[in-house]
Amino acid sequence: MNKPDTPSAAATIDGSASDEALYNEQVMRDLPRNFAANLAHGMLGMTGFRLMSAPTFVPAYIYMLSGSKVAVGLALGAQFIGMALSSIWGATLIEHRNHVMRVVYSVGWLMRLQILGLALSAFLLSGSWALSTACIFLALFGFFGGMQGVTFSVLMSKVIPVNQRGRLTGMRNFLGGLTASGVAYLGGEYLVGSNAFGSGYGSTFMLAFVLTSVGISALTFVREPKSLSVRAAPSSLRQRLTEVPALLRADPHYRRFFFARALAALGTSAVPFYILHVGNFVSLSGAALGYFSLAFLLSQTISNLLWGKIADRRGYRLVFMLSVGVWSGATLLLILGATMPAFILAFCGLGAGFGGYQVASQNFVLEFGKAHELPMLIAVSDTASHLMMAFGPLLGGLIATQLGYAPIFWMALCFKTLAVVMVSRIEEPRYRLRRERELQAR
Repeated sequence: MNKPDTPSAAATIDGSASDEALYNEQVMRDLPRNFAANLAHGMLGMTGFRLMSAPTFVPAYIYMLSGSKVAVGLALGAQFIGMALSSIWGATLIEHRNHVMRVVYSVGWLMRLQILGLALSAFLLSGSWALSTACIFLALFGFFGGMQGVTFSVLMSKVIPVNQRGRLTGMRNFLGGLTASGVAYLGGEYLVGSNAFGSGYGSTFMLAFVLTSVGISALTFVREPKSLSVRAAPSSLRQRLTEVPALLRADPHYRRFFFARALAALGTSAVPFYILHVGNFVSLSGAALGYFSLAFLLSQTISNLLWGKIADRRGYRLVFMLSVGVWSGATLLLILGATMPAFILAFCGLGAGFGGYQVASQNFVLEFGKAHELPMLIAVSDTASHLMMAFGPLLGGLIATQLGYAPIFWMALCFKTLAVVMVSRIEEPRYRLRRERELQAR
């Protein structure tokens, strides 16, 4: 386990055994309410975010505006640069707080306003102005998304016990993905296909804003317990950055996870170009975008129930390795395929594998370290992942311009293989924690 913070960094306030008992009692008492609130948030809020993150609408919209593969990489890179810049800052905002819900809610609304801005720019602007504002809103969407990723994960770790997170994540992603799949198909078929309200993409982004706005309202019903352990005082961003190397040295298993997640994130360099590669073989009509979005999101949806069950029984380490393996196999099929059925099947595998990887990478980190260390552990791994996801699409765009899409996909396969090897060297945290408790009991 990680070493505690040094006194020079910041003192911590640790709860007693009786405090921990009361804390666990409150968590279990409020679990049905908090489980339902998170489920509702996932069903609606995650629907809108899935429309934004699916490798169809946003890349196709940027390519329509620019006609440039590099521009697609730059626009998607801007989003992840924003996430990388804000993750550690997000940790410094909450690691000294006994309650984080207010920060989660505020940052969540700021994130959603960027989707609204993207939608309005699609309606009101065109050409280079639309492209520039889209990049700005995607960067800000990423900036606030990086903060939300840290704050929401900490909230999840407080209100949902570890052995029920898989079930919640699976059900939440299943319901949200099922809704998103239907919305994505209708968005491609009727909004983009018919250029609804003068801008099919603008209409799709506006729909995403409405759904995410309704979803976040469900979080107002969450009852958050007071933290057992927090840093005694807020720290500056600069101070916390200087402590990152020591944080990585303290736990070799967390360090391996850190590098594995960064490598897998480099594997996402190919994601924005999936749909553009397919466009070399089939016509990317609005209906086709709907079909591919449906295949990606529906497979992601259905597989999440399985990933959640595996996570609760065997841990997120196994989910990480299996899902990245499925993701890699689907990438290989994308390289070798040349027909619509083959590409639909590939997008099903991409959705299932990529969805499982996201679930594992976001939840695996919650099982490392102590409560007061968790915000920084999340933020540090998020930052590395987002930096790679920012660098990857830009590198992919440059490679696609010079060499085509296949080299990007082969490069991504290599990174994902290395990530699986790295995770295979991590000891399952739940087994390690159980063994340490047994040793302490002796």
